[in-house]
Amino acid sequence: MTRYDVFNGDADGLCARQQLRLAEPADTVLVTGTKRDNRLLARVPAQAGDEIVVLDIALPGNRDALLALLDAGASVRYVDHHEPGERAQHPKLQLLIDTDPQTCTSVLMDRLLDGAARPWAVVGAYGDNMLAAAERLADALGLDPGRRARWRELGECLNYNAYGVTEQDLIYPPAQLARALAGHADPDAFIAAGPHVERLSQIRRQDLALAQAVAPRHCSEGARLHLLPDADWARRVFGSYANLCANTEPERAHAVLAPLRQAPDGAGSTPVYTVSLRVPANAPRTAHEVCSAFGGGGRARAAGIDILHDVEALAAALASTFPERISSKQTP
Repeated sequence: MTRYDVFNGDADGLCARQQLRLAEPADTVLVTGTKRDNRLLARVPAQAGDEIVVLDIALPGNRDALLALLDAGASVRYVDHHEPGERAQHPKLQLLIDTDPQTCTSVLMDRLLDGAARPWAVVGAYGDNMLAAAERLADALGLDPGRRARWRELGECLNYNAYGVTEQDLIYPPAQLARALAGHADPDAFIAAGPHVERLSQIRRQDLALAQAVAPRHCSEGARLHLLPDADWARRVFGSYANLCANTEPERAHAVLAPLRQAPDGAGSTPVYTVSLRVPANAPRTAHEVCSAFGGGGRARAAGIDILHDVEALAAALASTFPERISSKQTP
């Protein structure tokens, strides 16, 4: 029998897996990638009797591969917080999907494990920009302000590392980070154990400074479009910068676009972009709904588009959907 851990390479996926393997140690094959590298189950060559854990990858792009693995005789535990579309059903499938905008996979794993590895749930929630959830878990642990600050920085650095079109854009391959995390029950012990966080933090600060120097386009009073230049740093930072914009101006929608290094087949010389979108809590439409109109998807407040051909169409959609700033006191 072979065990597989299939997980998103961002902070939420890494920290959900970290919690699970602290509570249930096992020798597993790691299947992961960049944050947008979502169709991971097709890479799993599982057979009858194999066990697969799937964490923080959306179901729609993996449904066919999931059903094929189940029909082959593998058993699957699937934990996620993205919009699932039609939910799969099978006797060998354990499926936990919760799309509440205040949760993430790390929080769901904390729930499943009754808080057995809660420090890493805090890190994962901070990294996934679920700040209220992170603070609630930190309160439950009685964390002092110093630890909260360090663990938030760790979560944001882990999340930052996952953004990129390919692993060539990343500072560390996510599987390498997963192996480095292994065995560290205390996030502070991981921070002290190696150069990972210091290096990620330094490069992240540099990249964010470059992004902040780019003037945004004002689509409307309630929406900003941030078009980054064709550079490796832009493909690394666009997701983290979207979170920063959302936290700085939560009453506005923010779309951050980074050019793809190479245009997909058939695109010709027309530039194409990858997009990270954040919308206010009480927005009239979810980020998932806006992005799905352009072939993307995600969650209520945070979503993305892997390949965008028409910047003007997205700008128009933002302007019409978010004409004004949205107060946190408003209702949808």
